[in-house]
Amino acid sequence: MKSRQRALLLFVTVIALSLSVAWLACAADGTAPASPPAQAAAGGQTASHAAVTTEPGGAQEKLGALLPYWSVTPFILILLAMAIVPLVHGHWWEANLNKGVVSFFCSLPILAYLVSLGPLGQEVLIDVLRDYYAFIVLLVALFTISGGIYLDGDLKATPIVNTAFLGIGALLASFIGTTGASILLIRPLIKTNQHRHHNVHIFIFFIFLTANIGGALLPVGDPPLFLGYLYGVPFFWTFFSMWPMWLTTVAILLGVFYFWDTWAYSKEPTAVQKEAAQPRRLRMHGGTNLLLIFSVLLSVIFLKAYSLPDGSHLDLAWMQQPVMILLTVLSFAIDYKAKQRAAQGGHAAYMTPRDRNTFTFGPMIEVAVLFIGIFITMTPAICLLKAHGLETGVTEPWQFYWMSGGLSSFLDNAPTYATYFALGQGVTKGLLVSHPDLPVVMTTTGPIAWKILLAISLGSVFMGANTYIGNAPNFMVKSICEEAKIKMPSFFGYMLYSIGILIPTFLVVMFIYLI
Repeated sequence: MKSRQRALLLFVTVIALSLSVAWLACAADGTAPASPPAQAAAGGQTASHAAVTTEPGGAQEKLGALLPYWSVTPFILILLAMAIVPLVHGHWWEANLNKGVVSFFCSLPILAYLVSLGPLGQEVLIDVLRDYYAFIVLLVALFTISGGIYLDGDLKATPIVNTAFLGIGALLASFIGTTGASILLIRPLIKTNQHRHHNVHIFIFFIFLTANIGGALLPVGDPPLFLGYLYGVPFFWTFFSMWPMWLTTVAILLGVFYFWDTWAYSKEPTAVQKEAAQPRRLRMHGGTNLLLIFSVLLSVIFLKAYSLPDGSHLDLAWMQQPVMILLTVLSFAIDYKAKQRAAQGGHAAYMTPRDRNTFTFGPMIEVAVLFIGIFITMTPAICLLKAHGLETGVTEPWQFYWMSGGLSSFLDNAPTYATYFALGQGVTKGLLVSHPDLPVVMTTTGPIAWKILLAISLGSVFMGANTYIGNAPNFMVKSICEEAKIKMPSFFGYMLYSIGILIPTFLVVMFIYLI
């Protein structure tokens, strides 16, 4: 059996074991999993403490008051494994089966411990697994459907064209996800600049803008923001609250890139400039998948719980994931039908857009097997922070910005967001005692200060670009570039770019918007 198949089998086994144990335990105690929380209304509204009608505590805060601090050890271990093992034993870490083994053994103690705590621990565990299910289905849908879109052509490799390419990538990332936008655009960008000698900086900025910062406008853009949506942050809160910071950061980086690329282009030999300026029209194959991606977005926005005028409730949230899975299957069905028609017409060598993209589920399996472990092991950390957040001494938005950003630079930014989101809610609970008019965002797990949530969101999404391991697409882009014989910088070489370019930009954002 191939390693990919073994990894998938292990992943399915872990999911089945987790769900089975939790459900059986609930049944034995005569309890049932909590019903899905009603989704907050879309928009960017805030509320004062006086307007809060939801009890800010809940099962996670109650559990956090009971948990010992050592229960965060498996969470720390899995994050350290993700950060260190690829650097010291990269070949071993490449196999998804090995990632699955690490994920399984880190999560098993917490899984058993939460079940052993009785109804409270089981309720929290069920909620976590439900969040994981919603999280992974969205990623699979966007990853798979965007993989069915192929861009063919060779544009002029001039500074203005490359700048426009990066700007489009930054915008597209918020709508099809940073992973989807990176997969869609990286190969056409490589083909466009393949004749240039000085081109490494182009792909560094591509990681900055398309694989990270560009995904800040919508919850589907980057995994941390979708976690926030699962926690009850309104769908359009990110857009209405973060677009000024997004626009400021993107504008600064595109400006720096344009001047850098203009200088680099001037260093190219005349023959290379002429060759790089010979365009071939860009064509899109598999455009039907754009409609499917739009349908995924609509399902996230509109399939939720509604309160009807007569006081009754209509809960459509359960339909989100089945609809996304159906759209994903439909994307494959379109390719299958196209191959059938080509074969009947005598074109046995026909390649679908997905084939041309050399699409595989490898990256998605990697995310799935790691994140089931992350979701389970981070549960004690989230509960403890909600119960003891004010005791940390972290209260200012700029502190949340740099702390969440610093951790996102070296660990995956989704669990970083979840950790500091919980801390932010714990801190907000204490701040509301002395500042009852503090602007807050209401979520299904309680209020969180508006500016603290803004700082966490910015830090987690933006600063995932600081290293290759800050966000999943970063390493993927690096690998694709190296396959195309582009000499990408080393881990610390890349950090020289991020320290010199990104950190000053992030300081500007902090002084304008968070102080």
